[in-house]
Amino acid sequence: MFRKTGALTARFFFALSIALIMILNAAACGKKYSRYEAEFIQLFDTLTKIVAYSDSKEEFSRQAQLIYDELKIYHELYDIYNNYEGINNIKTINDNAGKSPVKVDKKIIDLLLLAREYYDKTGGKINVAYGAVLRIWHEYREAGIEDPDNAKLPPMDELKAAALHTEISKVVIDTENSTVFLSDPEMSLDVGAIAKGYATERVSQTAFENGFTSGLLSVGGNIRAIGGKAGENTPWNVGIQNPVPGGPDLHVVNLVDHSLVTSGIYERYYTVDGVNYHHIIDPETLYPTTYYTAVTILCKDSGIADALSTAVFNMPFDQGYAFIEGLPDTEALWVMKDGQLKYSSHFKDFIKK
Repeated sequence: MFRKTGALTARFFFALSIALIMILNAAACGKKYSRYEAEFIQLFDTLTKIVAYSDSKEEFSRQAQLIYDELKIYHELYDIYNNYEGINNIKTINDNAGKSPVKVDKKIIDLLLLAREYYDKTGGKINVAYGAVLRIWHEYREAGIEDPDNAKLPPMDELKAAALHTEISKVVIDTENSTVFLSDPEMSLDVGAIAKGYATERVSQTAFENGFTSGLLSVGGNIRAIGGKAGENTPWNVGIQNPVPGGPDLHVVNLVDHSLVTSGIYERYYTVDGVNYHHIIDPETLYPTTYYTAVTILCKDSGIADALSTAVFNMPFDQGYAFIEGLPDTEALWVMKDGQLKYSSHFKDFIKK
């Protein structure tokens, strides 16, 4: 889920991009707001961007630092590669597979419970216990990126052997004692299909409770709109990335208190014999899914949107469409391999006219 990097510094000092792009008058409260932005790349191995309307630079700085500090907590807890002093994280759980239960923060318990819920709802199309298989693909992908001329695919017998150790029922969660135990010693967790979205949602709620009522938080493309612009109900306008490199946004959508998450084949991949192999692995074939180039999910909760974007990416269109249509307040956009766009029944309601 994360690259193998050293420990993060205790605090991150923002280089704020202060943008007096527009100054708005909020008629209801008589306040004047300015637009501010901040970016950082230390967490979840991705770019995080915060955009907000605030009545002062100082207030925005306070809110942005709060978001960074909260997001850092989730980053360390959900890391599968690095240890952090005094913290039992996902790596700690994996290191103790088959040995003993690990006492963990409730933030890990809650994430795993949500992941198990959506494992059941999607028929196993998202499985955080799939770490043994994903680790093999990760190692071959990293080697292939480092040495493209000698890039190789994982042997199927190796993948099949690892797939024997992905049974989610062997992830034993004790909510009373706040422990997690992997009863299969060869099992490992990989929460990459849900962690960024889940953390984005939880941090957004914390920020809102602390006065961040008008903002846009993007964590590696997991986008959460908090309220509307300048404390009003004016929607945030968010572009949906084109999976064709350099292509224009597919659409611009209007978001107020909604999340937008896209899974695609265009960022994390490597090339073997002229064929690109991306990072979203179909649990049935053990190989990268070939149905689409991108799937976008739009719903209120960013954690659920993150889980669904991966799960639906692993479903044939008819199955995925029926699944999305059966969920309340959830929409999807599919980008087919030939470039054709397909929509759930009310996705177009969110497209900016």
